[in-house]
Amino acid sequence: MPNHITPAAAWARLVDGNQRFVRGEMEHPSQGVDRRAEVSTEQAPFAVIFGCADSRVAAEIIFDQGLGDLFVVRTAGHVLDTTVVGSIEYGVDLLDAPLVVVLAHDQCGAVAAAARALTTGELPRGFVRAIVDRVIPSIVGMGEGGVGGISSLDPQDLGREHTRHTVQMLQSYSAGLSEAIEQGRCAIVGVEYTLADGQVSLVESVGDVGDVGDVAVPA
Repeated sequence: MPNHITPAAAWARLVDGNQRFVRGEMEHPSQGVDRRAEVSTEQAPFAVIFGCADSRVAAEIIFDQGLGDLFVVRTAGHVLDTTVVGSIEYGVDLLDAPLVVVLAHDQCGAVAAAARALTTGELPRGFVRAIVDRVIPSIVGMGEGGVGGISSLDPQDLGREHTRHTVQMLQSYSAGLSEAIEQGRCAIVGVEYTLADGQVSLVESVGDVGDVGDVAVPA
């Protein structure tokens, strides 16, 4: 079941699926008994989705995909560590997925907690703090020089900056991903999912994903 599609084709497939979801016209592909049998012995996902663990942002649903289509890795606030990078590399290097998607969303609690920590010094208890600690470097420079600092900024702008930073870190941390992008075998996109309307917007891209077409691009 090897993949023979380009990063641009993989991106277009996800865009089409999301547009079906937004319209409420889902096809629920690759979810029948035959598909279950087909992928029981091997897998060839066409995209790796690295998303926030938020219960409202389920990748297979919002992109209208099914069994074996997506290789999904999730952490709260889509924060990176070595096991996450290794999982993404597995999807690209061993499963030949031509696209990596960093899937963020608006009203992200992890980003809000990081902004609160920078503004007030308040940090969550336990290992939840490790999540916030990994978001802070993405946004810490945004409030410098501005009136009111971080607290004066739009939370969505902070979230988009965290998404951009995550895309850039993936490319810089992983020699395998960087090489795949240089060879045209893979691309990385960072997107923002809007909880209220289900729309996915392109925030950042590295590599060739073709014309973004009807995909919203935040200002």
